[in-house]
Amino acid sequence: MLGKKEIGTAVGALACAVGIGFVMQGTDTASERYGTQASAEPPVLQSATVANAMLDVQEITLTSGELDAVIDVPETMEKVETADAPATELPQPEAPQDMAEAPACEILAEARPVAAAMVDLTLSASCLPNERVTVHHNGMIFSDMTSADGTLDLRVPALAEQAVFILAFSNGEGAVAQTTVEELADYNRAVVQWKGDTGFQIHAREFGANYGDPGHLWVDAPGDIAGAVSGGSGVITRHGAGDTDEPLIAEVYSFPKAYTTREGAIQLSVETEVTDANCGIEIEAQSLEVQPGGAIKTSNLILPVPDCDAKGSFLVLNNLLQDLKVAGQQPSL
Repeated sequence: MLGKKEIGTAVGALACAVGIGFVMQGTDTASERYGTQASAEPPVLQSATVANAMLDVQEITLTSGELDAVIDVPETMEKVETADAPATELPQPEAPQDMAEAPACEILAEARPVAAAMVDLTLSASCLPNERVTVHHNGMIFSDMTSADGTLDLRVPALAEQAVFILAFSNGEGAVAQTTVEELADYNRAVVQWKGDTGFQIHAREFGANYGDPGHLWVDAPGDIAGAVSGGSGVITRHGAGDTDEPLIAEVYSFPKAYTTREGAIQLSVETEVTDANCGIEIEAQSLEVQPGGAIKTSNLILPVPDCDAKGSFLVLNNLLQDLKVAGQQPSL
């Protein structure tokens, strides 16, 4: 029969288990793992399940044990002779030989500013070859893969003058690199980022360009860094390895507002093609825009995609990114 101590222990263990389950279901960890749409309330058990889980103890009779016969206790020996046990030493366990510790994996990251307010970012992690690494910078996130020798070389648009980059592996290892990007104030910069194969694209139509014109920039006609340095045009860069499992992708449009002599408007839109990968589902994206003074404006998007009958058509979002007005700089004499 269980005593009060055992009953108290069992009740305490049950309460702890219920408490742990509630915390795990109700914290941010559960939201991240199962999504924000998951119900915060635990499922209600059906009455049949509850009934089956109960034990019927009404037919149990409590009894105490009784001896049918008296057990004779043997008499104590009149004389007990004792003898000294031989002195023996227990064998001592052999100390394990000192094992040489495996060298720690040295992970190094460096950041160096380059033209067009970009940053050359390098990562060296020789013991983590062909591994997924996630790059974080001022709200921008994308994922990539190290090479067979554990290195990674990237050119990333800066979103802050004091630019800090965090490179994180899935095992918790990582590195931090930082640098100063003084040219950032000379550029307009907008980011759209997403997860998976959603088909999002930034389209920039500079100074009245129509679709297909030279001033229409998108992922298949992105412009080049040389134009962004000289002030001739903007440039679109895409970041992240799209051929990995659940990739994180970021696309960035940069325009050299301090170097161009042109004047007018740049129309920015975010578009996605209806494909087999996204038709009939909701897709999500986030935009980041660098404001004057360095602040970041953030917008979130949830977009229901039409059914697969609409494959090949495009959805155009004209209000996710703000159009740019370029004053143009007067050429120096």
